[in-house]
Amino acid sequence: MNVQNPNPSQSYAVSMLPSHKAEDLTKGGNLAHIELGDQLYTLRITRAGKLILTK
Repeated sequence: MNVQNPNPSQSYAVSMLPSHKAEDLTKGGNLAHIELGDQLYTLRITRAGKLILTK
């Protein structure tokens, strides 16, 4: 697998994005609901430490 390093302007833009800890969103659990407009999504932290977002 090839890893591409972002150029300086890309890394600056990424650092300006809001950042949230998944554990904070789930309040220490492994599930959280996220609303977008009138849609409800479920954020799940798996046992392997991966994130799954489903509708």
